[in-house]
Amino acid sequence: SLCYLIEKCTKEGDIVMDPFLGSGLVSLECLLRNRRFVGIDINPFSIEHASLMLKLPSHQEYYQALIEIENSVSEKIGNTYLTSEGEIASHYLWEGNEIVSVWVKPETGRSRVELEPSDLDFNSYKTYEYYKPQHFRNLKFFTNSRINVKPTMTVSDIFTGRAIRNIDLLIESFSAYPTHLKRALLLTLTSSAGQMSNMVFAIKNRSNSKRNGNDDKIEVGSWIIGFWLPHTHFEINVWNCFKNRANKLLKALPDQKQAFYSVSNDPMSVETPGYDAWLINSDCRAALKEMPSQSVSFVCTDPPHSDRVPYLELSELWNSLLGYTVDFEREIVVSNAKERRKSKVNYNSEMTEFFLETSRILKPNGLIALYFNARDEESWQYLKNIEKVYNVLKFIGCFPMSYSATSVVQDNRKGAMKSDYIIIYQKQRATVGDQLPNIFTNLPGWSSQFPAKSESGSK
Repeated sequence: SLCYLIEKCTKEGDIVMDPFLGSGLVSLECLLRNRRFVGIDINPFSIEHASLMLKLPSHQEYYQALIEIENSVSEKIGNTYLTSEGEIASHYLWEGNEIVSVWVKPETGRSRVELEPSDLDFNSYKTYEYYKPQHFRNLKFFTNSRINVKPTMTVSDIFTGRAIRNIDLLIESFSAYPTHLKRALLLTLTSSAGQMSNMVFAIKNRSNSKRNGNDDKIEVGSWIIGFWLPHTHFEINVWNCFKNRANKLLKALPDQKQAFYSVSNDPMSVETPGYDAWLINSDCRAALKEMPSQSVSFVCTDPPHSDRVPYLELSELWNSLLGYTVDFEREIVVSNAKERRKSKVNYNSEMTEFFLETSRILKPNGLIALYFNARDEESWQYLKNIEKVYNVLKFIGCFPMSYSATSVVQDNRKGAMKSDYIIIYQKQRATVGDQLPNIFTNLPGWSSQFPAKSESGSK
């Protein structure tokens, strides 16, 4: 539906905007179709991810960097995992604060060798027990039981001191590379950081293992979402985590260095010739106020859906590793962290303010496609009041779509929604009686009625 909307609602050369950028996939879809693009997000990680897609390193230069980094730090990292047999451990199985098993990869085959922990294993861990990060900051958490965090938690709860030290070595080894290549390396680190953490749970007695007669078999789990710290967990070799993730990116990179898109981070320069895209790390309301009036043809966005997912709080680990501090105060969201004072009343007020600025920068007859759903009536309030507050914006209709975030947690939550709506508004339709273009009326499930209470997931 995203590609369809871009192609049907705009023409080549038009500016498309996503003021809640998220993963940034829409940016590339627009540019591949010769539309210019404005992406805004208060989350620095989102801007970095979108920037990577628009400035990918080539396969060769990323591969060369990996070889250089391996020569520089892999041995230093490996030495922190040396066993009494002189081999490098791949995994440590922890029960609470105690190492109960050490795993080593054999030279051939996929099976592992499990060793009893030795004094060397304990001493190696103890050497770095109180190590503090030098090249990334500590973490800022609030009181949010939904993602299992509290303000007293630090980076030392998430990683062992040994892992922190080895992550420091990796970040330091990235420093001399050009910006686009350093970004790719840092994002490789963020994507592998979960497996480097104390959040990797141990899977015991999986049904397949039981059928094969291995009742005591333990398998490696993964970090899914949130900051859950299981009692039985793994500490995994940092270099192995990084290299495995790097090899996956390497396979996806183009053989030849691609021409970079010209990207600006200045909202005042929107419409300026010579730029293909604008990627702006800011509260969208502040950025929109600096953009020229009537400069955008189409707004396509997936804003925070009330209290569904606290994206900025969940991204704290990644932003720490990337070297960014975060403006939690200006985020538009409903948060379970009471000290943030992000209530549904504030959310509705701030989203209404967002629509005010959006209506100003939208061209006459321009369209807004908003992805949205929420379980409660209050979270829909700002959308139902848009036409009353800004008479230049008119509700056109809506159609259903599969749930956009495909969240493992959301999909398994009791009463969780399985679909969103794409809700269409238009600025200043020329004549009330104008016929809608069939780009909408032919869509499956299209309705000219606002989603009803029963349809919106409210109970």
